[in-house]
Amino acid sequence: MKTFENLLEEVVGKGLCHRCGGCVSVCTAINYGALGFNAEGFPEYKDIEKCIECGICYMVCPEAAYQEDEFRKATGWEPPIGPVLGVKVARAISPEIRQRATDGGVVTALLVHLLKRGVIDGAVVAKRINPFLAVPAVVTTPEEVIEAAGFFHDVSAGAQDLSHIYSTFAPSFEGLRPVMAEKLRRVAIVGTPCQIHTMRKMQFFNLAPSETFYMLLGLFCSGHFMFDESGRKKLEELGGFKWEQIVKINIKDALIIKLENGEEKRIPLSEIEDLKRPACKYCDDYAAEFADISFGGIGAPEGWTSVIIRTPKARGAFADARRKTIEEFPLEEDPKLPDKVLDIVKKATEAKKQKAEENLKKLHG
Repeated sequence: MKTFENLLEEVVGKGLCHRCGGCVSVCTAINYGALGFNAEGFPEYKDIEKCIECGICYMVCPEAAYQEDEFRKATGWEPPIGPVLGVKVARAISPEIRQRATDGGVVTALLVHLLKRGVIDGAVVAKRINPFLAVPAVVTTPEEVIEAAGFFHDVSAGAQDLSHIYSTFAPSFEGLRPVMAEKLRRVAIVGTPCQIHTMRKMQFFNLAPSETFYMLLGLFCSGHFMFDESGRKKLEELGGFKWEQIVKINIKDALIIKLENGEEKRIPLSEIEDLKRPACKYCDDYAAEFADISFGGIGAPEGWTSVIIRTPKARGAFADARRKTIEEFPLEEDPKLPDKVLDIVKKATEAKKQKAEENLKKLHG
C-alpha cells in the first residue's frame, strides 16, 4: 500500500494537488497530529513519527487514481460525462434566493427544500465573505442556507484573508469537522468536481464520515483562480475597474464580474489562464461527474441554472422540490433546450479533458 510519502511525491510534488483536503480529513491519525496543512493549504506532515502508514490518504486522492477502474464501475460512471438520468433548466422560485445566489439559485433552493422536508440535518457549503473569498460552513436551517448563498463585507473578512490571496475556491473538507463534531446524520455537500470525486471515493472505501453523506451536489468547473496583489492589478487592467467596485462574480465561458453600479464585465478565461490554480490545469472533470446532481450556468438563459441529474436519489429530490422551491424553464418557449444544454456541457467537458491531457503530457515530458 502506498502512503502519504508517495502522495507527496506523486501528487503534491508534481503540482497536481487540488488542495481539496480529503487526505488530511480522512487520516486515521489526524487526532494525533500526523498530517495537516501548510500556509498555502497543501497537505504536509505535522509529525511524521505519528503516521501509521495506513495509506487511506492515498486511496481517496482523486489524482492518485487508486483502484480507479473499480471505483468508476461501482459508481456507475460512463463516458463521456458520467451518468445522466435527466437534464433540466430551472431556477429558484424565491426572488430573494435568485437575487443572492449564482445563476438561478437552484442549489440553494434544493438545499432549502431538503432541510424543510427534514430529509437532511445540514449541509456543507461555501459561504462568501466577499466575491473572491469563501470559507466552508455547516448550515442547518433554510435561513443559513440563503445567507451563505450571498456574500457580505464585514470586519471578519480581513481575518480570513491571512495570506492576502483571494481565490474563487473554497475548501469544503474543512467543513466536515463540525459535521463530525455535531454528529449530523444526513448531510448534503456542495463541492467542486475534485472535492466530489474525493468524497465519492470515501464512500466507495467506507471511510468516516462518508456514512453521513446523503447527497453530493457538484458544480460545473472550468477551473479556479488565485488573485494575489499582482493578479488583482491584472484583473483591474483587463476589466477597467477597481477591485473594491466588485459585488458579484460568476464563471461560465468567461469570468463575469458585476460592479456596484450595475455594470457587468466579461473577461475571457484565456486571458487569465496564468492565474489559474496549477492543479486545475490538469483536471479533466468539468461537470462533477461523480455527483448525485450537477449544476452550472453554462447553456442556460440568463438567470437560470443548468441541472444534470445523475442518480435516482437526486431525481426524486428534484421532483419533490419542483413547484415548491424550484421552477423549471417553460419548455414551450424552447423544447430542445435540455438537449442543447447537454450538448454544450459535453463540449465543455471534451475541451477540458483535451486541455488536461495536453498539460499532463507536457508535465511528464
